[in-house]
Amino acid sequence: MDGSFIISLDFELHWGGAEKWDLIQKKDYFLNTRKVVLELLKLFDEYNIRVTWATVGFLFSPSLEELKSFFPSQQPMYENQELNYYKLFEGKQVGVNETDDPFHFANSLLNEIIKIKGQELASHTFCHYYCNEDGQTKEQFDLDLKATQDISVHLFNKKLKSLVFPRNQFNETYLSVIKENGYSVIRTNPKVWFWKSKNKLIFLARALDTLFSISKRLSFSDKEIISENGLVKLPASRFLRPYTEKEKVIQNIKIKRIKSEMYNAAINKEHYHLWWHPHNFGSFPKENLAQLKEILGYHRSLNQKYTFPSKNMGDFKK
Repeated sequence: MDGSFIISLDFELHWGGAEKWDLIQKKDYFLNTRKVVLELLKLFDEYNIRVTWATVGFLFSPSLEELKSFFPSQQPMYENQELNYYKLFEGKQVGVNETDDPFHFANSLLNEIIKIKGQELASHTFCHYYCNEDGQTKEQFDLDLKATQDISVHLFNKKLKSLVFPRNQFNETYLSVIKENGYSVIRTNPKVWFWKSKNKLIFLARALDTLFSISKRLSFSDKEIISENGLVKLPASRFLRPYTEKEKVIQNIKIKRIKSEMYNAAINKEHYHLWWHPHNFGSFPKENLAQLKEILGYHRSLNQKYTFPSKNMGDFKK
């Protein structure tokens, strides 16, 4: 068996952090993100890259009226209700449609995504659901997943097959509900120590690992892809840390590290799974897209030399 190069994207816009992002300050950031999505599609099409777009269900609809018709009968009852994004609708912080509010709707972008060969529309839950927060229940999560599938079938005639947990809040006890709602593949966290720790400073270790190896290899073999009861657990490998001016001097090291990991995966017939959020490119889009183009060009050369095909998450469905 050959290995593969996998990309999955967590497509959220403002729904990715509505409780912490001031939209007034972030408007240009998210407007840039919408432009970036179209540029990403051009690159993926040019380089024949298959990609999973794990999308928040709130983004699916072109209008508020239609979206509300898919709201589940229960909202997630988090103890921290700032995480309950239904409050934005109650507070009339969401516009009436995508033209009026391009930060909370993305139907036109999703229609562009599904036009491109190899682009998989997938789930990031309906409301950016947090599976490990106190107060929410398995029943509420089940209703959220049902709403996601319903709106996808209604608008795009697509039953979603892949799912990514928002904020990587992987919950093993919810896997049966995920399977019952028609999903076949989920993204799991890298199997390294700093993805298992809950220490508040652990982000420093994750950042350092983008430059230097402080973990085991992040690619994985076919044998390391676990399939239980028809649900495939597909590990993530590397978060593509975005370009920033304050980290300008280390960008070459970051890209060289990713290329080295891709090379090792290719020659060892393993899989390498890169992920990020489209909004990560909302600042410095030119620089971030240039770095991605370099990575995709390198993948092309590896594929030609070692057979290292591009795959999306749905390609791993059993």
